Amino acid sequence: MSLENTINEAIKTAMRAKDKVALDSLRAVKSQILLLKTEARGAEVSAEQEIAILQRMVKQRKDSYDQFTAQGRNDLAEVEEAQSKIIEQFLPKQLSAEELEAEIKKIIAETGAESGKDLGKVMGVASKALAGKSDGKSISEMAKKLLS
Repeated sequence: MSLENTINEAIKTAMRAKDKVALDSLRAVKSQILLLKTEARGAEVSAEQEIAILQRMVKQRKDSYDQFTAQGRNDLAEVEEAQSKIIEQFLPKQLSAEELEAEIKKIIAETGAESGKDLGKVMGVASKALAGKSDGKSISEMAKKLLS
């Protein structure tokens, strides 16, 4: 089942349960998918594009959560956190720190990287290989740590 169909089913479930936070989150995801379809002029949306949309939405909500928390607006921060958790349910399982380290060590060996100067090579390969499994910030931090 495509992400769009899964989201539509989840919207129906959230409507029946009268879960406003889930409903708002899921409608936002559906909106982003429809925007992408419109931009692609009816072409099918790939799984990678769907994952990128979800990751971007989760990142936006986490950034908003941090900003609201810093400003003492815990009421708004809680909504952002709840929405990010709902959207994360539709992402593939994220790699643990140990799994991420192992994957990046493999990539470092494959690319022949030896120091921080080679970070660009490692990041290029790692970003493509680990797309959807880990966010760019985590990949970057781990690669920098392993190359130093």
